[in-house]
Amino acid sequence: MRRSITLGLAAATAVAALGLPALTTAASAAPASAASASHHDDWDYSEWWGTYWSSNHLAKAKGHIDVNYDDEESNRVHVTGKLYDLDNRTYRHGGKCAYIRFRVQDWDDSEDDWSSSFKSYKYCGAGGYKQINFWRYDVAQVQAQVCQIGLYSKFPVKCGGWHEIYNAYDDEYGYDA
Repeated sequence: MRRSITLGLAAATAVAALGLPALTTAASAAPASAASASHHDDWDYSEWWGTYWSSNHLAKAKGHIDVNYDDEESNRVHVTGKLYDLDNRTYRHGGKCAYIRFRVQDWDDSEDDWSSSFKSYKYCGAGGYKQINFWRYDVAQVQAQVCQIGLYSKFPVKCGGWHEIYNAYDDEYGYDA
């Protein structure tokens, strides 16, 4: 027992004598990387969006957005939610489906240049809903618009306004690089 304690003390003394400068350097470097990582965490954004409506209130959508930053202009955006069809009319009597479209602006585009990416969902079934779930990467802005659309149509009608879900250029969302 005495031998193992003596060996342990000798090893600890050797590490302290030889390795202390290396440990000090590693310890002083760690907070800098931890500080930069926490700075990126400060830019992360997680919030509920909606409820947004079509102009005639026969379609609505609501959900959640999660923005996680890896670097200054590198993030992962996850949009989830539900699209509700509230139009109880039959198609023969003018009933339409619920429709939502998202427009996403990448960091490579200038502010409010919406040519990057679109994602849309259509749901036909009064009284029910469809899940919304998609990912985008390196995103600066996200907006949503709720409309109605015919069962076989490609052209939305009765659209509500565009609603901002996330905008890195706006101080309200916590991004300040």
